[in-house]
Amino acid sequence: MDQNIFRKRIREVQNLLKESEVLLLFAAPQKIRNRDVEYKFRQDSDYYYLTGIEEEDGVLVLRRDFSAHFALPKDKEKEIWTGIRLGKEEIKKRLELDQSFDLGEWDPKISDILTNQFTLYHFFGKDSKRDSELLELISSLNRRLREGKFGPQRWEIPNFLHEMRMLKSPEEIEKLKESSRITALGHERLFKETKVGMYEFELESILESEYLKHGAWGGGYGHIVAAGKNATILHYTTNRAKIGDNELILVDSGAEKDYYTADVTRVFPSGKKFTSEQRTIYQLVLDVQKQAILDTKQGVEFNAVHEKTVKNLTSGLIDLGLLKGGLSEIIEKGEYRRFYMHRTGHYLGMDVHDVGRYFENGKSKPMQNGLVVTVEPGLYFDPTDETIPAGFRGIGVRIEDDVLVNGDNPVVLTSMIAKEVDEIEAMRG
Repeated sequence: MDQNIFRKRIREVQNLLKESEVLLLFAAPQKIRNRDVEYKFRQDSDYYYLTGIEEEDGVLVLRRDFSAHFALPKDKEKEIWTGIRLGKEEIKKRLELDQSFDLGEWDPKISDILTNQFTLYHFFGKDSKRDSELLELISSLNRRLREGKFGPQRWEIPNFLHEMRMLKSPEEIEKLKESSRITALGHERLFKETKVGMYEFELESILESEYLKHGAWGGGYGHIVAAGKNATILHYTTNRAKIGDNELILVDSGAEKDYYTADVTRVFPSGKKFTSEQRTIYQLVLDVQKQAILDTKQGVEFNAVHEKTVKNLTSGLIDLGLLKGGLSEIIEKGEYRRFYMHRTGHYLGMDVHDVGRYFENGKSKPMQNGLVVTVEPGLYFDPTDETIPAGFRGIGVRIEDDVLVNGDNPVVLTSMIAKEVDEIEAMRG
């Protein structure tokens, strides 16, 4: 992404800060997987959003009239092992900062940075050790009141940064479109290549290889490849079962590229055709999902889409005889939760469950242009529930697309991925 975008974001945050307010933003650390082996590094989303820097352990400091960064120092010996570091001078130049320091200068300088700053903005809760050190330092600074000095009196989560991230710029939307395009390639291969007798992990490997082949980081979250009754487990990621005859396969997977992830769920039969019961439930979920997408408009309260989805799914289940009673009574008692136990969507962007508040002053927030959300109704039938007709037991269906709020005309970023019954059966055939 153009460096000017990160510079602009930094200036925007500085303009939001008032006098005597300071924001500290920390890069992600390297994390140990086991013994001395590290996980594949992925930068903290908030830090990357403002800096575009992919190195670990940096710190961005912003005040209204001051900007600085602390970076890993240039070190020839370490760079041989882990790659060339940007260094403080390059970072200062890239982001047009007032100051830039080696990370080793953090401890000596942090006291001066926080002295006489009334409010500290920091994402408390990400690193308990760092939080404790900051609070201890603030307490120490506040014991110097007789010198006319003090530390922050107020500590806050910088929610304003998450509100910035909620509404996507044209550049961000293009990145989400690219992640969606790559995601489509992975799902389409599964439609065409899956066979009875394969294992769930074989499908997972197809997805990951397709994402990597097209320049993605990989999946933006753990791939869910759930065959048969495993699809009734919402966050199933074991992916070790063998695919049997006449099973539905639920795949929830999205590629992440350039720090923006797609989030898509598709369901298809292990054979060439849906069974009658599978087709009935699938079509019900699909019809409800299409209506929910149409309702994803500017000014509509986010929660209203979920509430209408609950009504539509419940009505369909009553028509099928799978729920008995009046619509309002079933919803009021929560009886529909036997079959539909999650929300209809969430924000999407750099994180699969992206940042931003869903409620404000106790009310669901209206959606705004530039917001990207998932729309993902589903129905799940307990394989052990003998009160359900046998043909429905063990069926799990969720259909999920990524939708850009665009006035009264929602844009489905993942529309290229087949979801109509005849489309899927044609690809399976």
